[in-house]
Amino acid sequence: MYETINFQEATKIQNELAEKLVLNPLNGIKTIAGADISFNKDSPVMYAGIVILSYPGLILQSFSLATYETNFPYKAGYLGFKEVPALLKVWGLIPYKPDLVVLDGNGILHPRHMGVASHFGVLAQQPTMGCAKSLLYGENHTPENVKYRSTEIKKLDQILGYSLRTKVNCAPVYISAGHLITAEQSLDIIKNCIGNYRIPEPTRLAHQMVNEFRTGKHQAGFHEVPPLLTLF
Repeated sequence: MYETINFQEATKIQNELAEKLVLNPLNGIKTIAGADISFNKDSPVMYAGIVILSYPGLILQSFSLATYETNFPYKAGYLGFKEVPALLKVWGLIPYKPDLVVLDGNGILHPRHMGVASHFGVLAQQPTMGCAKSLLYGENHTPENVKYRSTEIKKLDQILGYSLRTKVNCAPVYISAGHLITAEQSLDIIKNCIGNYRIPEPTRLAHQMVNEFRTGKHQAGFHEVPPLLTLF
């Protein structure tokens, strides 16, 4: 999908996609998905997965897995060009789309407002948000070491997202709107998705699922989870 472009062309694409961003409130959320990628070092094969959970109950309902080969290099600020094609392939396998997708990365918390969550959201025309493990961009003040405390992340007085303490004595995560949702709503939703871990349940389960897919525990395709069946 992006194999033949360079970073100058990728920057132009990001700027064009950013013009299509919509950051309006999202209503009636009943399902929430987590999306993530796993890979072996020095291999072009991406192992992509999307898990779908009930909301706010966070019960696993289904998951979709696929592989995708790409040689597009990793570079800070251009993660979407590496991962979005694989995630779109997985997305196409899902017959009943979730109301919201949380991606392991940034949304508008990005130099051109086009992190992986925004990139995927605009192309899929799907409400998305980002939950990143490290800060890519913006001015941050670390929140107080109290669960659920947050601070704004700004650039030139514009609020781009939030750092959120999901667990005491652990580093915060970085929340931002992706597409078709607001920054404030993204923060509130992630607070409802915190379990016993630093990483919120949608992306934590997606991360676990794609790693198990990469090591052969799961097969590619769309899989519904029978009620009361525990996979993890």
